[in-house]
Amino acid sequence: MFPPLVIAHLCAAIAALCIGAIVLVRPKGDARHRLLGRIWVGSMLLTAISSFWIGRNGHLSWIHLLSIWVIIAMALAIRAIRRGDVGRHLRFMRSSYVGLVVAGVLTLLPFRRLGGLFWHAIGVV
Repeated sequence: MFPPLVIAHLCAAIAALCIGAIVLVRPKGDARHRLLGRIWVGSMLLTAISSFWIGRNGHLSWIHLLSIWVIIAMALAIRAIRRGDVGRHLRFMRSSYVGLVVAGVLTLLPFRRLGGLFWHAIGVV
């Protein structure tokens, strides 16, 4: 039903949602935070990069601007923490997570392909 790339994109996005939530609520700065953060960044980058091969009739849409921003934000967040700017790092990471949640909500709108399947599967539509 969905091409493997779309499934990989979806799996990376779901992983990023779950791992990101854990990272945001756990204590910061310890080894576990850094490990989970690296995994989260990898999931975010996989989600963003894979999106460029997903489009309607081979065309990209405005949502791909969010993918570009995610790539930039991940780089800036990593740079910030390496420079010791915890506040800036936190702002980039939190806003990136919020962007991921917003993209997920938009994906699940009933008129979107995945959203339509989801709402149909649970019997709402």
